[in-house]
Amino acid sequence: MQIAQQLQDRRGNVLHHDEHWSSMSAEQKMALYSLHRYGYRLLFVRHLPSGPLAIIAQQNRLSTIDRYGEVEHDPKIQLREQ
Repeated sequence: MQIAQQLQDRRGNVLHHDEHWSSMSAEQKMALYSLHRYGYRLLFVRHLPSGPLAIIAQQNRLSTIDRYGEVEHDPKIQLREQ
């Protein structure tokens, strides 16, 4: 199981939304754009050896978008409590 950690917890500073957006692949941006009308929002992007992994949410429901734009609506990730 992957554990997604908030960047502010790991690095001590919060990245701006634009920095997360710019680190996404074009396929991820297109996928998120199409999901935005359903209320999905970008939380952050994790940089993994396999490429960027966008963590998105619709209210309290988490999903991920891999570098190819494939959306996983039931990912096996866990966020750290703040």
